[in-house]
Amino acid sequence: MPDRRIDSIDRSILDELQHDGRMTNQELSEKVGLSPSPCLRRLRALEADGVIFRYVALVDPITVGLPVTAFIRVRLDQQDDRHLALFEAAVAEFPEVMECYLMTGDADYQLRILVDSLGAFEDFLRQKLTRIEGVGQVTTSFALRPVVYKTALPL
Repeated sequence: MPDRRIDSIDRSILDELQHDGRMTNQELSEKVGLSPSPCLRRLRALEADGVIFRYVALVDPITVGLPVTAFIRVRLDQQDDRHLALFEAAVAEFPEVMECYLMTGDADYQLRILVDSLGAFEDFLRQKLTRIEGVGQVTTSFALRPVVYKTALPL
């Protein structure tokens, strides 16, 4: 990504798009106080520079049959580059894994997964996660309900 300074107008564009990524350029330009042409130029520059790197639809997991959210902390037996890369490549292939973070502290990784049932979670754990070479310890917490869930960055 090029070295780019994000000014207040860029922040306004980003803030508006984080709340409604489907608005037209005309609507966006009105909200941020620009005419359509300069607004579109700025938007295209934000996309070209990788500040905006994709557009998505947010889907309610419960309505599509994925009501179980689990947070899994994983400790590897060894934290060398080979084991880290092996683990990261493996979990990137699992559709249940929504997020995976390399962590500091008592766990090497934290994962957020979505599944349709506790049985599906057990299958994920036994057939996928614990079969990755180097996985030494797994600790899981289940979410009862979301309290705060944001997708928009605090600009």
